Amino acid sequence: MVGFKPTEVPPTAAVKFVGAGTAACIADLFTFPLDTAKVRLQIQGESKTHSNVKAVQYKGVFGTIATMVKTEGPRSLYNGLVAGLQRQMSFASVRIGLYDSVKQFYTKGSEHVGIGSRLLAGCTTGAMAVAVAQPTDVVKVRFQAQVNTCSTSRRYKGTMEAYKTIAKEEGVRGLWKGTAPNITRNAIVNCTELVTYDLIKDMLLQSNLMTDNLPCHFMSAFGAGFCTTVIASPVDVVKTRYMNSVPGQYSSALNCALTMLRKEGPLAFYKGFMPSFLRLGSWNIVMFVTYEQLKRAMMTARMSWEAPF
Repeated sequence: MVGFKPTEVPPTAAVKFVGAGTAACIADLFTFPLDTAKVRLQIQGESKTHSNVKAVQYKGVFGTIATMVKTEGPRSLYNGLVAGLQRQMSFASVRIGLYDSVKQFYTKGSEHVGIGSRLLAGCTTGAMAVAVAQPTDVVKVRFQAQVNTCSTSRRYKGTMEAYKTIAKEEGVRGLWKGTAPNITRNAIVNCTELVTYDLIKDMLLQSNLMTDNLPCHFMSAFGAGFCTTVIASPVDVVKTRYMNSVPGQYSSALNCALTMLRKEGPLAFYKGFMPSFLRLGSWNIVMFVTYEQLKRAMMTARMSWEAPF
């Protein structure tokens, strides 16, 4: 067997909270270039740009990555990484780390957990996470969207400057821009991602197809990533476009969605689907596998500290 064995004592809420944030940061380090490529493809086709330079055209996931490396250098693939890691530590800790606790709250400690309780728990922690981490998401998206070449002026030069500039130019509300579509997106993502992972894992364990170890976590995470991408892509595209827009470009998230539909057609809502799937699929695998192992490692360490002899 590879990895840590399940501990006799279930992980505490604090272990899950810290473990989820740490695992999400590790997953982001591996998959951030795919997320940046996804953002560039999603905003492609917008009528307004932040510079007078002719917009670069991107084609496909790896074509986008290659174009960015060629025109902006390899570091451009990690634009917004600092804000991304800040986001995951505050965001994933809440939406993933508190999921089991909220699920138990809704079921009042019952061993039988229905799909309704799982969905409700996913919606709750997803909305809570957005309320806490929205400014980090806005800054991350803006950094990923800005083109860094000699012929263009950079919109923001640093993470802290971005927070200050947005607050100064757009007001504090600017840092919470796109909260409504982001809450919608994360309610969908959280429900699909966590509930699907939960259900696939339970099915594999209950049918004795796999044991509670790495292969089971891998299969459950892959299935969760695919289902999440299919369901959440349209809201994700609208969220990205709206958060990256200049003031006055769209009157609301709904206006953004309607403008996209009118000007670019329904397929615009699935722009960047392949990088979204590659990113979410790989992100889910790295995150859930790391999360499960971190929980076990932290509980093993805690038990050894409490009983050293």
